[in-house]
Amino acid sequence: MAELLHEVNILPYAPELSVSFKQLNIAWIAKYFTVEAHDTEQLDHPAEHIIKDGGNIFFAELNGEIAGTCALIKTGEHEFELAKMAVAEGLRGKQIGKKLGLAVIDEAKQLGAKRLWLESNRILTTAINLYDKLGFVEVPITATPYARADIRMEMWL
Repeated sequence: MAELLHEVNILPYAPELSVSFKQLNIAWIAKYFTVEAHDTEQLDHPAEHIIKDGGNIFFAELNGEIAGTCALIKTGEHEFELAKMAVAEGLRGKQIGKKLGLAVIDEAKQLGAKRLWLESNRILTTAINLYDKLGFVEVPITATPYARADIRMEMWL
């Protein structure tokens, strides 16, 4: 399956891709949790809530279709959040999330980030394992806008 990684193209944010950003994220959130107000805010208006402040959204394209997405959200002068990672259900297990995660980490470094962090939920074991392999380590959770978040992870760049 590793060879599939090379077939995946990573694309930066473009307004016409915002529909895929929302659809992919709503699909996984609704499957496991409840879509929350903060989700809706970011998913309905990604240019305003993510791009405008110095973040980016990446898209994984496989065979001409958007297969996954992940956001890099600026949360401080030298820190960013890896957020809203989603891969289409039928395409999971093909290292798409790994390639998205690596793109986000690379972009954070290029933007001068010193710390990259994320919040997730422990029931998402595949995601937690991916974050661990990418180099994130668990840290105590702090105040969060998400009821579903029960783990916080970070990496120093």
